[in-house]
Amino acid sequence: MNKLLVICGPTATGKTGLGIRLAKEFEGEIISVDSRQVYRGMNIGTGKDIAGGVWRTVRRGKERESGGYWEVEGVPIHLLDIVNPNEEFSVAHYYRLAWQEIKNLWRRGKLPVLAGGTGFYIRAVVDGIETKDVPRNLEIRTRIKDWSPEKLFDQLAKLDSERAALMNHSDRNNSRRLARAIEVAIFRNENPSWRPLRHQKPNALFIGLKIANEMLDKRIEMRVKGRLKEGLEDEIRTLLNQGYAWESSALNDTLAYKEWRSFFEGEKTREEVIDCWQTDEGRYARKQMTWFRKDKRINWFDISQKRWQDRAVRLVKKWLVEGNAQQD
Repeated sequence: MNKLLVICGPTATGKTGLGIRLAKEFEGEIISVDSRQVYRGMNIGTGKDIAGGVWRTVRRGKERESGGYWEVEGVPIHLLDIVNPNEEFSVAHYYRLAWQEIKNLWRRGKLPVLAGGTGFYIRAVVDGIETKDVPRNLEIRTRIKDWSPEKLFDQLAKLDSERAALMNHSDRNNSRRLARAIEVAIFRNENPSWRPLRHQKPNALFIGLKIANEMLDKRIEMRVKGRLKEGLEDEIRTLLNQGYAWESSALNDTLAYKEWRSFFEGEKTREEVIDCWQTDEGRYARKQMTWFRKDKRINWFDISQKRWQDRAVRLVKKWLVEGNAQQD
């Protein structure tokens, strides 16, 4: 088969729900593409759609492995709960794991359904990313770990002026991205003959879900209220009691978690935190749309329209039969 179905779009648009329907319809399995849902114990805030699901442990012959997948409505969802909140996880880690799952599904005659909102991860899997093969350099990371974003950017500009010029405002203020860019620039300067490994590009169909901003804001508001009722505050308290610190990348950089630090440290009220969280969710959704709109391969479906899911099913069916497809 060697085909890959991609379902993308901003938060709160029902990507996993559509993924489950299409997986049932076309003998597929879902591969989550969310940089936050990889963390164990961070279920409510990251919106893992595992309610009513069951964890399945992978078997190899008679042996049971420590890994596994969530199964919802009979559909496996892979790449959830991969690492602990204090462990590092990057696009390079995701790329390797995602392609392991994709090839495994192809071998079993299943359709891989990549569903989620982390656009950078989606692009890496489909189009490849050169820097995934550049190793980490602990010496460099230790030396620059306390540098400000401004100092990091200045250093990158000296090492790779072209890469620095391509960075947007968000990138220039992201210490982790800047540190990685410096790491890559130093590696390339020290290894001028290095070339990235060849990337296997799949036959991919992109489905994007969208909705008007005012309606999306209402869906986000409902989602925030729902996650509060599900016990997000208690989930965060449990993580802190387990010894995970606010300084960890998982808690410090994740929406629905990072906003609560000021509450737990007595600086803001619960109501102030919730307002901030809801605002941040809306901003993030708009950033996601800005990212996805740049990709002209995406077939967009407005989820406010009637029978939009039926049209998505027809598009996938046409693609599977003919090899390419356009919306009717």
